[in-house]
Amino acid sequence: MTYFAVQYDYTPGADLDSVRPAHRAYLRKLAEAGDLVASGPLVGTEHGGALLIMQAPHPERVADLLDRDPFAASEFIARRTITEWDPVIGVFAG
Repeated sequence: MTYFAVQYDYTPGADLDSVRPAHRAYLRKLAEAGDLVASGPLVGTEHGGALLIMQAPHPERVADLLDRDPFAASEFIARRTITEWDPVIGVFAG
């Protein structure tokens, strides 16, 4: 499996709290399935955002999974970038 770093940039003014419980429940399911390795908010960003580390065979799989995120369905994600990541040192290194 390949690792992917995913960055979310949130839509300005999005009411994240209204959907956060469903968003986190969805991410927990992805983690339990082994698709999501880690996630959390980025601190100090202008409109808020998050970093997710995903594991998948290809970026299209990552996009498909994250299209179902309740934050995406609520149009709270202004921009999403999916970048293949090759960790060479640390706990993620192969």
